[in-house]
Amino acid sequence: MNKKKLVLSAMAVLATVSLAACSSKSSSKSSGTGNGSSLKLSTSYNNTSATDKTADEKSTLKVAEANDSPFQGISDPVLASNAEDSDVFAPGGGDSLFNVDKNYKIIDGGLANQRIDKKAKTVTITLRSNAKWSNGMDVTAKDIEYAYEVVANKNTTSQQYSSDFNAIKGMAAYHAGKAKTISGITYPDGEKGNKVVIHLSQVSPSMKFSGNSFIWGTVEPYEYIKNVPIAKLASSAQVRKDPIFIGPYKLDKVVEGESTTWSPNKYYYGKKAQIKHISINVVSSNNIVKAIQSKKYDITASGLGSTSYKQLKDVKGYAKTGQPALSYGYFGFNVGHFDTKTGKNVMDKNSKMANKNLRQAMMYALNLDQVYKKFGNGITWRANTLIPPIFQKYWDSSAAGYKLNIKKANKLLDEAGYKKRDGSKWRSDPNGKKLVIHYGAMTGNSTSAAEYQDYLQQWHKVGLDVQFTGGKTMEMNSFYTTLQAPKQNKIDVYSGAWSVSSEPTPTQLYGEDAPYNMGHFVSAKNTKLMQEMNSNKAWNDKYRTKVFKEWQNYMNEQAAVAPDYFAYGWSPVNHRVKGYDISPANTEFWSNMSLTSSKLQ
Repeated sequence: MNKKKLVLSAMAVLATVSLAACSSKSSSKSSGTGNGSSLKLSTSYNNTSATDKTADEKSTLKVAEANDSPFQGISDPVLASNAEDSDVFAPGGGDSLFNVDKNYKIIDGGLANQRIDKKAKTVTITLRSNAKWSNGMDVTAKDIEYAYEVVANKNTTSQQYSSDFNAIKGMAAYHAGKAKTISGITYPDGEKGNKVVIHLSQVSPSMKFSGNSFIWGTVEPYEYIKNVPIAKLASSAQVRKDPIFIGPYKLDKVVEGESTTWSPNKYYYGKKAQIKHISINVVSSNNIVKAIQSKKYDITASGLGSTSYKQLKDVKGYAKTGQPALSYGYFGFNVGHFDTKTGKNVMDKNSKMANKNLRQAMMYALNLDQVYKKFGNGITWRANTLIPPIFQKYWDSSAAGYKLNIKKANKLLDEAGYKKRDGSKWRSDPNGKKLVIHYGAMTGNSTSAAEYQDYLQQWHKVGLDVQFTGGKTMEMNSFYTTLQAPKQNKIDVYSGAWSVSSEPTPTQLYGEDAPYNMGHFVSAKNTKLMQEMNSNKAWNDKYRTKVFKEWQNYMNEQAAVAPDYFAYGWSPVNHRVKGYDISPANTEFWSNMSLTSSKLQ
């Protein structure tokens, strides 16, 4: 199983591949306990082999991006939404501002340093003196600020905005199109200086960590893109064809939807790249196993799925690495629309999936424990909340989630008036009208197909006529294009997955004004709980933990977005690769790698 994810791009991507968007806790070994996974893999491959004479200037690190669709090709982390785009442009460094420790806490030493002043309610970001883009341009204070403009512009195609950004003074006015600038972001040394001060109405405890939903974590090359309207930036040559980066590698070539190739960036401020060439190619989930067995690739750009693990766990010439994934799968229900005039999601009380009993019944009808026992291979297991267990402090391990309970599912449907009438095989809605529920699912491998069929069969058992949207699974880009429309009636319930932030606040996913809130669930309590996660009281971590657990149980009860699976991210590493380490603290992931020979082992 390898359901592809949307990604909080600047949130989840540091200077590493997206497999590294997980936590390593206190050691380089994943615990494998207390989170549903039985695996205990190392986050690094300790290769002590000597480098032979064949490893020369022509040697190429070969990376596979396992995906069943072409990548979209949006290199800008502010504008990218699919994890695949983040994967194929990862050697460029993700344009990330900060270094982090093993727990994703921001530390000094990256492109910039950060200082939080609780009393003054400011965050000061100071760039290093030798910060340059891969074309030799200086990185400036304006490059920090411009990222916020691209995120929040009224005409942006970015999906990253949420109400948390309104803590920045002047941001709400800019987002609404009532101001041309963001008044709360200032430049003590001018736009071409190296310092930005962000003035806030509140300072949140989450700001100490990368991936928080208040302080954006990447830069934009303002001088390079300033003449492109923000609304057209995602389709521009500066983003699609000739992007520039701040990381250890510069882009040599992109073949649309298929591959990217890289060579060392001579302007990089950090450790110089040791490998002279990198190629990243899309490989379908049906072909990835054979490709690794045939030794066509050194590593994968993101964690592989459970089916691949079963087939590759003993493959010769490769080490296995991994850790609990900073991601989760979920079932989303379409309960509203996005109002483009107000910029807010709106619940539609008359929508097909508006009835909570119906949503809960559909979840109780599923036998997810059995599905993942059969297909999970220790890599995936039934999720019990919408906070993955990698966040051990905030994840509610005691939450039940949705275990199979056909009796309860039928009772909920009966009580809500979804009944079989006139001898019909299927239940009709409470008004006696025919009920057909359209299920959206992305095309994947044979395991994914078997899982989807199981879901349909289980829903049919409780008398619900659930059918694939359009009669079949959907290509990934088409799937998300449909869901991200402001209003759509083609998909009623869907299987999705998030590659999430390294800070667990879910405002950007489920906030009232979050573009990523594709099911459009909104409630006063949901909004209040998410605000409380970062209130002044939340500096007390016991209180913050309590709020996170209350939110998880509230979302489970509402079942507008319901947990599907948690996962363990793993990747094969060829024995010729040296210095491979996906722990979060290894922010020089690409620079630390080298090759011991010209050919895969």
